[in-house]
Amino acid sequence: KESMSAFADRVAALGRERKFLCVGLDPDQKKLPSPEFLSFQGGEDPQAITDQIVAFNRAIIRATVMYPGYFKPNIAFYERYGAAGLVALKRTIEAIREIAPGAVVIIDSKRADIGNTNSHYAFELFEYLGVDATTIHGWHGRIAMEPFLSYKDKGVIVVVATSNKGADEFQGRIDLATGEPMYLYMARQVSSQWNTNGNCAVVAGATDPKRIGQIRQVIGDMPILIPGIGAQGGDLEASVKLGFNSLRGGIIINSSSGIIHASSGADFAEAAGEAARVLDEQILAAVAQAA
Repeated sequence: KESMSAFADRVAALGRERKFLCVGLDPDQKKLPSPEFLSFQGGEDPQAITDQIVAFNRAIIRATVMYPGYFKPNIAFYERYGAAGLVALKRTIEAIREIAPGAVVIIDSKRADIGNTNSHYAFELFEYLGVDATTIHGWHGRIAMEPFLSYKDKGVIVVVATSNKGADEFQGRIDLATGEPMYLYMARQVSSQWNTNGNCAVVAGATDPKRIGQIRQVIGDMPILIPGIGAQGGDLEASVKLGFNSLRGGIIINSSSGIIHASSGADFAEAAGEAARVLDEQILAAVAQAA
């Protein structure tokens, strides 16, 4: 049986502290408050872009800090601004460390390639940005993903069952050798073949909680990152009930725009804090019901 990594230890500890909420720091230019952030445009001065992204994120982190155990920037929301956005991402991660030092930082990058390329991706995410975990795609197979997996104390969160429309074009196809849908086969492989360092987790969307339950059955106590709550209409209660592991934890419930863009007015930070409080309360109610 694999040993626990630092990442898995922290997820387990946050579960004992009843910290299951993950706030996605995905600042959408079209939803930012005005007039303070009205000039948040790709064509503006790079330093101004960086400063505005960081100012917005710092306000969100401060307003929500009491509730989440995790913060999860999606790298695309920063890369779109080029070098200025990447500087803002690094400064955002530093802000999380400063304001919420106990939080786990997940970068939603969904990286995947051959091993040589992955070694550079892994260095960027784990060494340069210094995050605790990243999402990846698994289609290249375990050997190709070894540069990620070899970071024994970093979390490697493999996309298995997503919450988007059209996901079943591939994820729901039946593997002819096993009779399992591909999402379940991949979850089984990650659990049985990839998790030798105890640092793996999987992504399973809340829009189909039945799949979360199926995945839990084949992965044991590995953590599950659960997106799709809020704007996508996922079922929180069922996701918590079916996602819980034997340690009464192992779930990371993510909400992004539903929290950080709860208001586009001057009260954006206050509204984000309230949205985080409400969702955290709902998560804990679901946890109590599932226990």
